[in-house]
Amino acid sequence: MNPLADIIRPRSLDDVVGQEHLLAKGKPLRRIIESGRIPNMIFYGPSGIGKTTVARIIAENCGMQLYKLNGTNASTADIKDVIGDVGSLLSTNGILLYLDEIQYLNKKQQQSLLEHIENGDITLIASTTENPYFSIYNAVLSRSTVFEFKPVSPEAIDKAIRRAYKLSEQNGGIKLDVEEECYGIIAYGCGGDVRKAINTVELSILAGTPKSGCVEITAETVRSLAQRSNMRYDRDGDQHYDILSALQKSIRGSDENAAIHYAARLIDAGDIISLSRRLLVIASEDIGLAYPQAVSIVKACVDSAVQLGLPEARIPLAQAVVLLATAPKSNSSYLAMDSALADLKNCGGLTFPRHLQNKHCDGEGNAVMGQNYLYPHDYPNHYVEQQYLPDELRGRVYYHFGDNKQEQSALMYKKKIKNENDRQ
Repeated sequence: MNPLADIIRPRSLDDVVGQEHLLAKGKPLRRIIESGRIPNMIFYGPSGIGKTTVARIIAENCGMQLYKLNGTNASTADIKDVIGDVGSLLSTNGILLYLDEIQYLNKKQQQSLLEHIENGDITLIASTTENPYFSIYNAVLSRSTVFEFKPVSPEAIDKAIRRAYKLSEQNGGIKLDVEEECYGIIAYGCGGDVRKAINTVELSILAGTPKSGCVEITAETVRSLAQRSNMRYDRDGDQHYDILSALQKSIRGSDENAAIHYAARLIDAGDIISLSRRLLVIASEDIGLAYPQAVSIVKACVDSAVQLGLPEARIPLAQAVVLLATAPKSNSSYLAMDSALADLKNCGGLTFPRHLQNKHCDGEGNAVMGQNYLYPHDYPNHYVEQQYLPDELRGRVYYHFGDNKQEQSALMYKKKIKNENDRQ
């Protein structure tokens, strides 16, 4: 028996849930499909949101000979078999190749398609769950149009869930007594993945309780089946880096509530290591000298989290997240370092001022004899004016004091000792 997700798979664009930004009347992809002139396309987005369904609808309505390959198991020989049918009676109206998970094909396999998709012998519709600009060969990408599919809203998924239960009743000859709360639990618990939602529907029917001529499906049953299914997370994929990026930007933007949300998503996925490393970076990159003690506190929280492990690790990590989000911000030292590194690339090998070199004697014929280094501790306020930068960078300013209390205090101290030195 086919899985329920295959049985209720939409047969027309109007039946597809979600993706209104692409498939609603008048939207770009909808107009392209209805024109009948199908270009090479790449569908990008997470699994279970309609990429394969839309590709199948296109294939069934374009009149072309359809071939389906999956990048996870397609061989070079499989690709050659498709190419071998170019110009044959089978391809009178052209060949449409639907290539699922194209990112798993190596560069040579992707290259073998180039000539044929460029001259129109083969029309390629490829799908990928990974960012195509990183995972697909550039020459294939330049000959294709990328359409991004997005996670489906709970409201749209609710319609698919109700249709799935209704269809199950009709096909199975059974009556289902579904508690109203079940629809929301599944819709909000599938993370925008329609396929996952329908699979949960199917499981809930199997796990339901036979009662008075029907199958009773309770919220408790559905909740146990849907638990943790709302997390879209892959430590090597886009979601991983999107969550870390959202976390850092939320902290940088002083939004402690959003920061806690993204941290919770990492903790729910069990990834306290990535969270800990990013918090340590943020402490210096975004808080920096505005609150220099943040580094020590965050390091202590991270050490505690690693030693405790989950679930207790969430407690010190929450402390670190809120501390960083609500702390004053400064990236002055980070920018200073980047500016200095840029100078190193541009200026090449640089000399040292003579008085800073590690020399305690002079060779015969030296124009300047003696190191002539001024020892600051021998002077008032432990400060004396002398050159420290190489001659080529003399006067260069890398660090600009931030406008926070900590750095302004340091600036006032610097001005004070310099002024007193100038008066002597």
